[in-house]
Amino acid sequence: MNKKQKNLLIRIIVAAVFFVPLYLISEGFVQVDIPKPALIVLFLIPYLTVGYDIIRKALLGIKNGQVFDENFLMTIATVGAIVLGEYGEGVAVMLLYQVGEFFQSYAVGKSRKNISDLMDIRPDYANLEQEDGTTEKVDPDEVEEGSIIVVKPGEKVPIDGVIVEGNSAMNTSALTGESKPVDVSEGSEVLSGSINMTGVLRVKTTTEFEESTASKILDLVENASSRKSKSENFISKFARVYTPIVCYAALALAIVPPLFIMLTKIGIENYASTSAIWGDWVLRACTFLVISCPCAVVISIPLSFFAGIGGASKEGVLVKGSNYLETLSEVSVVAFDKTGTITKGNFDVTAVHHSPVAEQKLLEYAALAECHSSHPISLSLRKAYAGKLDQSRVTDVQEISGHGITAKVDGDDVAIGNEKMMRKVGVEPIQCHHVGTIIHVAVNGEYYGHIVISDELKPTSKEAMRQLKAAGVKKTVMLTGDAKSVAEKVAEEVGVTDFRAELLPADKVTAVEGLLKECTGNDRLAFVGDGINDAPVLSRADIGIAMGALGSDAAIEAADIVLMDDDPLKIAKAIKISRKCLRIVKQNITFALGVKILCLILAALGIANMWIAIIADVGVMILAVLNAIRCMFTKNL
Repeated sequence: MNKKQKNLLIRIIVAAVFFVPLYLISEGFVQVDIPKPALIVLFLIPYLTVGYDIIRKALLGIKNGQVFDENFLMTIATVGAIVLGEYGEGVAVMLLYQVGEFFQSYAVGKSRKNISDLMDIRPDYANLEQEDGTTEKVDPDEVEEGSIIVVKPGEKVPIDGVIVEGNSAMNTSALTGESKPVDVSEGSEVLSGSINMTGVLRVKTTTEFEESTASKILDLVENASSRKSKSENFISKFARVYTPIVCYAALALAIVPPLFIMLTKIGIENYASTSAIWGDWVLRACTFLVISCPCAVVISIPLSFFAGIGGASKEGVLVKGSNYLETLSEVSVVAFDKTGTITKGNFDVTAVHHSPVAEQKLLEYAALAECHSSHPISLSLRKAYAGKLDQSRVTDVQEISGHGITAKVDGDDVAIGNEKMMRKVGVEPIQCHHVGTIIHVAVNGEYYGHIVISDELKPTSKEAMRQLKAAGVKKTVMLTGDAKSVAEKVAEEVGVTDFRAELLPADKVTAVEGLLKECTGNDRLAFVGDGINDAPVLSRADIGIAMGALGSDAAIEAADIVLMDDDPLKIAKAIKISRKCLRIVKQNITFALGVKILCLILAALGIANMWIAIIADVGVMILAVLNAIRCMFTKNL
């Protein structure tokens, strides 16, 4: 509990200690002779102790022209009850209302903790290595890209980088939701926000702090609350309209029936005096106000989404807003990129065919032409060529989207890419019957053969498709720029229901638009990708899901949801979390409004007293809040 919650709890306990004996005395359960004026003063002690902040907020609302809110309703109803001599009920309403507020505050705190655990990834400092080998603690913002920092055991990695010396185990749970430590050594990439558990590491930074993983995650989390769902927007509008209506309805209930009775004499025999008529109907109006307070709905709906986002973040799934969580619950079609999404993106050269020159010479041409690219295929080519690459030998590099790369290597014109690329430079490629990504090479207008590169499936890809089907997803589609033979093999292995191959980035957008047209009713389409070329598709889909660990900055920026450990199995988990959250939201709306409407009718008829009003307001609010907290529990989904 925070300081504010502790303070409220103390006030509730103190007020309850005063209230209980006073109520027993006032109701005659305990025989103590206390004059009425003294009893009123004594009842005001617990009332003001527990409710002074509610009264203050109501007065400030009136002063600022924002009259109709729950603070105003509670103040008018409880003051009215006390004025009418219902001291115990008036104090009980305020006391139990604050009990409900405490539950709500505690629930928000619990769900916020899942997100605040994520906020702990913000590093306080970086140990920057100086020229003389000593280290100096500096603000992470001051560390430039390419600097050497030292990360000691127990410290957070402040900036993304590559280990140049040392080995250790890293705790990445705040980033990925995976509690198992990851072993790292020289050459391993480390992400900011990870915690170094054992050895001392020297890390060469690959980004500046504002571009690091930790900063991006923090930005996503901090902006999530500004993106409201349709349900939350509805509730906000509902409360703005509903509260004034019930206030005027309560006023009418307090004035119209007494006047009618006095003018027509109908039912007047049930009252001893004129003051009794007014007292009865004003008390009914106060009861009506207590019941009508929309706290249960107004509090529990945003809390449900907040808890859902917190529960998802605990699983390593970052949802950028409750609107995306709501849309995710309606997903019935999921389209996937292949490389880095369904497959690992760990490419290896497995064969070289039809080359008139030595294999290493062909690999040298390919590696040099691709030396400026960070694409996994480019990395695999550089890895396959064992020699040292001198980038000064390469000029006039041009990347042609969906085709490949052209460059001058030692003055020779080199073209490297797919069959479309070969035909673009006037060379007829030789077909390859091996399964894998086929990279064709042409030098000075002559065909120099092709390189076969293979990729591995992610170990959870097949299970991910099965889980999606079990979660109610009707269709899974793989969209890839790879050859049809490769796409067909991968699609068959993982069990997607459909695939489209040899697609350019623009073709992926067209394919997604076609799939969107097939969606009917409330069906929604999600696209999962990780590359720069996936950014347009991620934006076009109803929901864009990016791989956060290896995914490109553009993909993460364009996506609505980020999987921090790149595990496709988390997609089904995220859908289940969203559906559970929406189910709870609907339960709370139905339950809260149903109980309130019933009790409002009973209050207007004089059947419901102030204690029933307390149950209808505070009881319903507590139950709705407790139900909302269930959104945080995601392990068994």
